[in-house]
Amino acid sequence: MNDEKLNLEIEKIANLMVHDDLSLDEQDVTKLEKYRDQIKIDCNLDDEEAMELVYETLIYRKLKNSDSSDMLEKGTDFGAGFS
Repeated sequence: MNDEKLNLEIEKIANLMVHDDLSLDEQDVTKLEKYRDQIKIDCNLDDEEAMELVYETLIYRKLKNSDSSDMLEKGTDFGAGFS
């Protein structure tokens, strides 16, 4: 999947999560399955790849909602490994 399609899918799933009022810290796999299944349909990915994209979307939402404008500073809070 190219970067543009990946970014569009992350934005779409993030919007669904906001609409569903899903917590930024949600870890309940049963609640996240809805988004995994949508990604599988949209992107033709397997369960594991789709779930990775769900977790990337959660990280994206955290970064987007962060009060810091310095993403490099905040990246380590989410395990992004920025240096």
